[in-house]
Amino acid sequence: MSISLFQAFLLGIVYYLGIIGTPWTTVLGSASLFQKPLVAGTLVGIILGHPTEGVIIGAAIQLPYIAFISAGGTIPSDPGLAGVLGTAFAIVGNVDPATAITIALPFGLLGTLIWVLHMTIDVTFVHMADQAAEKGDLKRICFLHVVPPQILVFLISVIPVMLGAYYGADFMADLVSKLSNNVLHILQVIGGILPALGVAMNLRSISRPNTMAFYILGFILSVYLGLDTIVISVLGFVIAWFYTQSQKENV
Repeated sequence: MSISLFQAFLLGIVYYLGIIGTPWTTVLGSASLFQKPLVAGTLVGIILGHPTEGVIIGAAIQLPYIAFISAGGTIPSDPGLAGVLGTAFAIVGNVDPATAITIALPFGLLGTLIWVLHMTIDVTFVHMADQAAEKGDLKRICFLHVVPPQILVFLISVIPVMLGAYYGADFMADLVSKLSNNVLHILQVIGGILPALGVAMNLRSISRPNTMAFYILGFILSVYLGLDTIVISVLGFVIAWFYTQSQKENV
């Protein structure tokens, strides 16, 4: 299987929409749902004509990033790039979800370079906005706050992903076909361990008196009552909504 240039371009768009600060699917400065490997992987699967594989692989790549937090404008790894290229190459190479995780994580680290480049160049627009502020030019401040930064991030995100997906797909498929069963097994084992790290980090973050009770409730619903994950998720949303409303009333 190969990836056409148009499909590669669409993959770049998916990655661009997931970058923090992209205003089209969220507000400036906030993380987008497209950054989640589960969401990105699903869209990648649809673009490549393999939606089911996209969901499964995206969900697997999501696990190591389940406790992902971007604080202070820094990212330890880029789940968006891992979800897009990791899913794309896993589908092209026809590998299992565990192996897809080991393929995706290096792309997550590579994505930090794009983020640093993005933030470094954006400083230029901040200085230009300062100069506009001295002149009281509010329209130019708003323009510099949105338009040039978005053009920049579009170019440095869409183009690398598009070229990587277009030219790297055949290489990845050929590489996977040449790997021995032992090498693939090692990748599967590593990929099976990495999600445990993400789950452990998530458990550590929720091991607090005001959140642990909800985890225990979900555990009981799943193990002892045998409810499906979707049902538990809907119940969790309802409980979270009422809990949030009650907290607002107490403020």
